[in-house]
Amino acid sequence: MRRVNRLALKAAVVTATVTAGVAFVLLLAAPHWGWAAAPLVGLAAGVAAYVMVQVLVARRLELARATLRSARKRRFEALGQLRAAEDRDELDELLWQVYRAGRTLQQEIERLEQIEDYRREFLGNVSHELKTPIFVISGFAEQLLDGALDDPAVNRRFIDKIGRNAQRLDNLARDLLAISRIESGELKMTQAAFDLAALIEEIVEYLEPVAEAKEATILRRVPTDLPLVTGDRDQLRQVLGNLVDNAIKYNNAGGRVEVAAKVTPEGKVRISVVDDGIGIPAEEVPRLTERFYRVDRSRSRSQGGTGLGLAIVKHIIEAHGQRLRIESRPDYGSSFSFELPLAAVDSVVPSSLT
Repeated sequence: MRRVNRLALKAAVVTATVTAGVAFVLLLAAPHWGWAAAPLVGLAAGVAAYVMVQVLVARRLELARATLRSARKRRFEALGQLRAAEDRDELDELLWQVYRAGRTLQQEIERLEQIEDYRREFLGNVSHELKTPIFVISGFAEQLLDGALDDPAVNRRFIDKIGRNAQRLDNLARDLLAISRIESGELKMTQAAFDLAALIEEIVEYLEPVAEAKEATILRRVPTDLPLVTGDRDQLRQVLGNLVDNAIKYNNAGGRVEVAAKVTPEGKVRISVVDDGIGIPAEEVPRLTERFYRVDRSRSRSQGGTGLGLAIVKHIIEAHGQRLRIESRPDYGSSFSFELPLAAVDSVVPSSLT
């Protein structure tokens, strides 16, 4: 059953009350008027209805029209004039829906503007990252074609520079593809029990030559009885590899990098990569995981980074339901840590079955 229209009920009550009141007064004052009173009563009722509609309807409709007109121009100041009444009639509900639609439109426009700003910044960053290696490759290739290829004193050096910048382009393409797949949801995380201690050992062995070249030392702080954890081993290998590699690159000669893991009282394993390197200013820390953000652009590029590594690390860790924690002080070093859940007992395969 359809409910009573409260707006119409308001108009009916006011009109009926005014009409009855006027008629009663006229009949008391001049009962002999008879039919002559009808036009006067009708006129009074019409005036009352007009005033009532003007107060109850027209002003609110004009407010709704002005709000929608402003919204078309992407101006939402008028939304502040719309208020939700406790005892709303149908027109109040219409105004409330206009308010909600306006707020939703405002938020969507702001979101699209942010996306557009991000798109422009992203394209600018990609173009900038591509420009340098392409320029280097093109320049050295032209010099080789102009005769340097026949000069044994420089040809190998030029080819080596071309190779290193080609590798830089390849790394950038791989990182762009990886972050695109992660953010679009195409890259699914495979949650399974695995040996974190073995993964840490594998990464340390792989990066020890890089540390030796930097005259840095990698230390392991991993308990011998560290339990298995749950996560995507391949993706977490990329996370740890990136964090340890960064700790080496942005360390000082003779510095130390510590890779630690320990069980927390909450029943998780906290993994930390700590260095005593150059450190990061406090105001820069919140932006470290932004794409292409670099604290020191010239030094970062000289180290061969793409500017996407920590953004990928953050996304992978968040895809595991965890959070990347960053602590750093200039000239004291940095600490990057995150946690992983312990593997359930029933998910661990006995060694006799492996």
